[in-house]
Amino acid sequence: MLLKNFFGHLHTVGRHRRLVRKYCFRLGLYRQGLMHDLSKYSPTEFGPGVRYYTGKKSPNAGERDEYGFSTAWMHHKGRNRHHFEYWTDYVGPDKEMVGVPMPVNYFCEMFCDRVAASRIYNGDAYTDAMPLEYYYRSREYRLMHKDTRELLEKLLVMLKDEGEDKTFEYVKKEILKR
Repeated sequence: MLLKNFFGHLHTVGRHRRLVRKYCFRLGLYRQGLMHDLSKYSPTEFGPGVRYYTGKKSPNAGERDEYGFSTAWMHHKGRNRHHFEYWTDYVGPDKEMVGVPMPVNYFCEMFCDRVAASRIYNGDAYTDAMPLEYYYRSREYRLMHKDTRELLEKLLVMLKDEGEDKTFEYVKKEILKR
């Protein structure tokens, strides 16, 4: 079982990284495409990835189910700027934790990451509506800057309604040119 999980997780991470790389390259984000999710190969992330591997959802969910939190996820989000969770800080006189605006290049990598993850985990059943559906399942719990949230929702709706080609073209021509 452990060997099967090892190779299954390794294969899933590799497929995900290749798809994100393809999307990032499509947008001209070459460095980000090459560097995407390299921390997943670190012992802190890869070990739990193997232990909780199912091939149908993130292994972080399995670790979270068992312990109430995921050490792999905390390691990952703290090292990968394409996660909106990275972009939080204590702000104001009360030092309230809030989402801060994401730089556009990391935002675009996040969009690529979400589409790729939905494709990988849903396989042949994937539709362009799935990244939006996944987002909606946890939207109310996410600590995200309002501008980041609004733009992400706009792109996920556009993906659902107009498809991948038109949405990626819009991201390249309108979002990355800001």
